[in-house]
Amino acid sequence: MSGCEQPVLGLTTYLQQAQTGVWDVQASFLPAIYLQGVNLAGGTAVLLPPQQPDVADRVLDGLDGLIITGGRDVDPATYGQNRHPSTDEPAGSRDAWEFALVERALARQLPVLGICRGAQVLNVVLGGTLHQHLPDVLGHNRHQLGNAVFTTSAVVTVPGTRLAELIGETTDAQCYHHQGIDRLGRGLVVSALDGADRTIEAVELDPGAYPDQFALAVQWHPEERLDDLRLFGAVVEAARRYTHTRSVSRESVS
Repeated sequence: MSGCEQPVLGLTTYLQQAQTGVWDVQASFLPAIYLQGVNLAGGTAVLLPPQQPDVADRVLDGLDGLIITGGRDVDPATYGQNRHPSTDEPAGSRDAWEFALVERALARQLPVLGICRGAQVLNVVLGGTLHQHLPDVLGHNRHQLGNAVFTTSAVVTVPGTRLAELIGETTDAQCYHHQGIDRLGRGLVVSALDGADRTIEAVELDPGAYPDQFALAVQWHPEERLDDLRLFGAVVEAARRYTHTRSVSRESVS
């Protein structure tokens, strides 16, 4: 990749019933604000609709980075639990697709950014579990008020993490999640907590054990604050470095 080329980042999408004009059909879609975040940070965005998991490696061959976006709850069967009454009906094709993408991306050290559901996917892929309904744990519903109303939470980063290096000690986060991370997956560390109730708001691969691998996931929605592109900028820059390193390795072999 030359210096003028933009890294290509794949973003996962919804697959559900959608209406547009006279049509009411199953559709793959993603709010445009995600694409804007990638573009404004200097990357090129491509959409990755749910499909057969066995094509994940072939798809990743064409990418420099991966973003697992927000959406429906992860099927609790994937982390050994029965479904809570408040948990969404399983979105099987999307779960299987994103699990395959994350597993293969981590294996090849492709940069990964998880957003809301994406943080939960990363944790579950690595063997972690989720709280299926945070109000049962916390006694309040402040993290998801409903009716598409985002709440602003002051999150506090953990010193020594990649996230703390990127955004500093604290930031205001736009939240809309009724689930949260419980037991951490293998190799992950907590990188941010809600400043008030200590809910886990971000995780990442342990920077001590994986200093050269970018895999970071936040429970909040950075795409809702495009005046702050630090997270999108970080994954775009990691994608640029990844592709440069891959190109150098190929040239040395040839």
